[in-house]
Amino acid sequence: MNGELTPKEIVAKLDKYIIGQHDAKKAVAIALRNRYRRKKINNDLQEEIIPKNILMIGPTGVGKTEIARRLAKITSSPFIKVEVTKFTEVGYVGRDVESIVRDLVETAIRMIKQERVKEVGPKAVKMAEDRILDLMLPVPQKKRENPFEYFMNEDKGENKIADDTYNRINERRERLRNRLISGELDEQIIEISVETQGPQMFEVFSGAGMEEMGVNFQDMFGNLFPPQKKKRKVTVKEAKEILKQEEAHKIIDMEEVASEAITLVENDGIVFLDEIDKIAGREVGNSGPEVSREGVQRDILPIVEGSTIMSKYGPVKTDHILFVAAGAFHVAKPSDLIPELQGRFPIRVELKSLTRDNFKEILLKPRNALTKQYTALLKTEGVQIKFSDDAIDEIAGFAFRVNENTENIGARRLHTIMERLLEDLLFNAPDMEEGEILVDVDYVREQLADVVQDKDLSKYIL
Repeated sequence: MNGELTPKEIVAKLDKYIIGQHDAKKAVAIALRNRYRRKKINNDLQEEIIPKNILMIGPTGVGKTEIARRLAKITSSPFIKVEVTKFTEVGYVGRDVESIVRDLVETAIRMIKQERVKEVGPKAVKMAEDRILDLMLPVPQKKRENPFEYFMNEDKGENKIADDTYNRINERRERLRNRLISGELDEQIIEISVETQGPQMFEVFSGAGMEEMGVNFQDMFGNLFPPQKKKRKVTVKEAKEILKQEEAHKIIDMEEVASEAITLVENDGIVFLDEIDKIAGREVGNSGPEVSREGVQRDILPIVEGSTIMSKYGPVKTDHILFVAAGAFHVAKPSDLIPELQGRFPIRVELKSLTRDNFKEILLKPRNALTKQYTALLKTEGVQIKFSDDAIDEIAGFAFRVNENTENIGARRLHTIMERLLEDLLFNAPDMEEGEILVDVDYVREQLADVVQDKDLSKYIL
């Protein structure tokens, strides 16, 4: 965990991936630091301090989702992004809003399981190696009809012979283990037994909405049926990984994982509610998509206010989960949300539309900048590409103008423009001679000018 990061340090980490939007970064940094502060309070006041949920307002593609996602990565917090338009009011066909919390718990369980698998990794590897060695060079078991025969034949020297044989096999096994560890046997084919999922009939029942009620038939009745085994022919390399995972999961205490996951969700979970502006507004008439808008808001309200949701792993309290909602609010306004829900998002930040200079920075500065991504992709084919400064300026200008003249999709416009710009290079790279290619302003204009000038074509191409 990185709970001890100061707000300035959090913003600095976000700056590595997201250009601009300082107000939004500052707001989430404070919210994160307040979580850390709350945990250090050792009296009853700790439970009374609730997170200050955030409402981000701004056009698409300016960094709303990315800020929340990166925040979760910085803190190793369970994170889930949901589009609220996919949910419907209770009584209508659609997903129940409580499934948001259940999905968040599943995310936390996956995170903790991954950590546990790493922790037990060395032990699981040893156990996987033993299973492979048992297949390749099993240790024979000496059978005795009489359980007291060991003592009766002790003077005959039979046990010494058995011990010598056992020791020789063990020595051979250790030599074989060394070859196994070194990778010398990786391509050899062996047959292994792996556990398969239980009876498929549980899936039929669980698809009928029982998961929404926190009921898991597999957990309830799965123990009535013994685990099934299936034979598979794989390489030794594949067997090592398959058996390592299988042995690791046997070692892990899933009850402990579930308990820790619920605690993690309750104290560190982050839920990103996207497109919340689409459910703003009051009901209009009694039919069509409008009928569920206010209903969905009212269903979301208890989760954001703080309630207990039942999951198949146990009850989950939502009082201290951080909710970050976002929307463009082109048509609706934040004030169109029901008053109770508005009150649960006291921190509001407006994200600004991206400028031409922002586009230039996005192309160059972030650790995952598009220019760095395409350079790395083409480098795998032996093709080195370099972007001149005037080319970067021209690409940024194209993106800015197309956003102004057509739909403004923010930084996502750069993805379509860069793909169009480098389409020929990406197609021909495997057949090209290794060398360096300079992408300059002339190349950019040649590839993009015609498309950008034709506004009708731009709508479809860019």
